[in-house]
Amino acid sequence: MELLLVFGVLLVALIFTYTNGFHDTANAIATSVATKVLTPRQAILLSTVFNLIGALMGVAVAKTVGKGLVDTQLISQMTILCALLAAIGWNILTWWLGLPSSSSHALIGGLCGAALGSAHGNWSAIIWNKPIASEEASGLFHFAFFKSEGLWPKVIVPMFLAPVFGLVVGFVFMGVLYVVLRKSRPHQVNSWFGRMQLFSASWMSLEHGRNDAQKNMGIIALTLFTATQSGTLDALPASLAFLRTPEFTIALWLKLVCAVVIALGTAAGGWKIIHTMGKGMMKMQTIHGFAAQATAAGVIGVATEFGIPLSTTQVISSGIMGVGASKRLSAVKWMVVERMAWAWVLTLPATGLVGYLLVAGACAIGLSN
Repeated sequence: MELLLVFGVLLVALIFTYTNGFHDTANAIATSVATKVLTPRQAILLSTVFNLIGALMGVAVAKTVGKGLVDTQLISQMTILCALLAAIGWNILTWWLGLPSSSSHALIGGLCGAALGSAHGNWSAIIWNKPIASEEASGLFHFAFFKSEGLWPKVIVPMFLAPVFGLVVGFVFMGVLYVVLRKSRPHQVNSWFGRMQLFSASWMSLEHGRNDAQKNMGIIALTLFTATQSGTLDALPASLAFLRTPEFTIALWLKLVCAVVIALGTAAGGWKIIHTMGKGMMKMQTIHGFAAQATAAGVIGVATEFGIPLSTTQVISSGIMGVGASKRLSAVKWMVVERMAWAWVLTLPATGLVGYLLVAGACAIGLSN
């Protein structure tokens, strides 16, 4: 029975990976579709390819999600299952409503809530702020802040800082482009940045794969690690021995599986969210699309180096806001932004609560301890 539960959790984790792909497709391609540089099908094909490549690059974010947010000693297969169900439910709800919410925060909220439920309300189940050894610190730099793991430095602080960076960098970058190109003819600018958007959309898709796919690798690696520690996988036949994970590691086969599944999800598209991101926030030209995508890709790329599971949705959305505001404040449809902001704010507590209640319900009927 325990072994069947492990495989059930792995299946649900792959379903979440798939929903992550179609839910977040718009992050990388919406501006390219809105500016008519690419057709929706062309944009999704491009995004699928670069998501696949990005998913195979690095493991820093996967380690943060898998072992840097909750106490793995308190995690069971039922805990992970409830976390995934909470995240999938939120993804589907916000996709249906056409709201570009964060799959990353949905997964993290579900995991923390479920861990809290498994610990019977003991808040120590969540790692809030814990120093890590310097040799384990990820990133290009070695600031003290980035030598810590936990919900506070890796999730909550970036959740507020990332949109600010996206907004400010997008505003400044677009302002610089206005100054540099002020004497250029509009049709020349549209032609130049139409080609440049192919680059920015590819870069954004690559960074989305590097950051988002790693979260799914982390949760699957956590599943296999806890199942190995509990002895559940001891009965596996030799042909499945590769599933045993005595130490928390991200194997190559796991990278490949998550890369392919998130790419398939990306290929399915997310048309409602594409409409909101590409047309609902502001009227864009090619230069705006390029500036927003390049801004978001740069911010996400830096966060990935530090092992921060960033919300790609927040960053590209705030990048679009910054680009639009540099034109004029009224260029941004702030009512749409307000709806999105509520989805961002509610994601962590909502999925955390659902994850907690699912675990509590499982305990009540004897499915979990």
